[in-house]
Amino acid sequence: MKKIISFVFFLSLFGSLHSAPSKPNIIYIVSDDLGYGDLGSYGQKQVKTPRLDRMAKEGLRFTDHYAGHTVCRPARLVFLTGKHTGHTAIAGNNMHVLPKETKTVTSLLKDAGYVTGGVGKWALGDVGTSGHPNNQGFDFFYGYLDQGAAHDYYPEFLFRNDKAERLPGNVNSGKRNVSSKKVTYAHTRITEEALAFIERNKDKPFYLNLTWTIPHTNNEAGRVEKNGQEVPDHGIYKDKDWPDPEKGFAAMVTLMDTDTGKILDLLKKFGIAENTLVVFTSDNGPHQEGGHKVDFFDSNGKLKGHKRSLHDGGIRVPMIAWWPKTIKPGVSNHASAFWDWLPTACELGGAEMPEGIDGISFAPTLLGNTNKQVRHDYLFWRWSRFRAVRMNDWKGVQTDKTLALYDLSKDIGEETDVASENPKIANRIRKIIAELE
Repeated sequence: MKKIISFVFFLSLFGSLHSAPSKPNIIYIVSDDLGYGDLGSYGQKQVKTPRLDRMAKEGLRFTDHYAGHTVCRPARLVFLTGKHTGHTAIAGNNMHVLPKETKTVTSLLKDAGYVTGGVGKWALGDVGTSGHPNNQGFDFFYGYLDQGAAHDYYPEFLFRNDKAERLPGNVNSGKRNVSSKKVTYAHTRITEEALAFIERNKDKPFYLNLTWTIPHTNNEAGRVEKNGQEVPDHGIYKDKDWPDPEKGFAAMVTLMDTDTGKILDLLKKFGIAENTLVVFTSDNGPHQEGGHKVDFFDSNGKLKGHKRSLHDGGIRVPMIAWWPKTIKPGVSNHASAFWDWLPTACELGGAEMPEGIDGISFAPTLLGNTNKQVRHDYLFWRWSRFRAVRMNDWKGVQTDKTLALYDLSKDIGEETDVASENPKIANRIRKIIAELE
């Protein structure tokens, strides 16, 4: 019966996909620690992001999209597996190696005929383990395997598949992730490899998972040098009357913006832009580390909290979807989350839809068929002593056994706890949390 229902569901959605090219190329770009308010299209006034703002104007900008978690590693686990942290193996930054049998968005698309690439930060398995990218559906990988190593923007080496490849001129100081000689900027090499992957595979369906490390701080360098925002130069911000960490943060964001533009331009150059879906987002809310202060640029916008919080400032993130002549420009308030990425990519790519996932495809929203969009009953996050649930416009944040309730339609900054005035809603959220413990 379940298979019949699934088949009927697929057929019901077939009409929503009539305008989409078969087996489109798919590029999923995840920045690291970029806040909801760090892009011009989301209200940023001081940091310049012209290419992403143009991407948002030409594509679909989501206002209610959520990361899988409030820190890096579990957020990546969520978008790869389509499961929220009530059902993943970890809900924190503790080490986790993906089991061999894991169905990831990458392995599913590979099985569907895609050439698959991962460039940037991985964090879910080293060389010789089942979690290495090449064992999780990636035909090609270039970047950092270790999450901690990804703090260093001038590392001595990055990995090409399972082989360490030296970066010319970089020398470690003898202290973890602190370089004494900084020559080759890792982000630049990562961008070059992403562009090269697109060029190599422009004539076949490809999936590229581009997980940039910027604007994450180098935590270790921040402690030693009091500035963890490592960049080759401060660019257009060099003469600003700002602290150096803020100049570096702004330069990182603008560099990331420029490099996103390079990817879009390359797609146009090869004539494949109209057959390519590009999605840009962030793995969690903005950091306050390495000298950067969240309030300096209003990195969380009107939201409460930042990275390491389950208030919206820690988990609500920008998301822009761009697909010329397929996605109609506009703004969507569809409530979605990282665990929706796997079913969305699988639906668009004609891949198997695995059982037991929490995600719901937002392909109908991308394609303008909002009347066919299935919506979540709730969204859920787990982190240390904290739990959070979004249910329609209600948001519950539980610390230990104490639940605070917010009405996001009136209180986007989560300032006023209305649990006592809405006991039925509060109890329903408590029940959801209890069922996922």
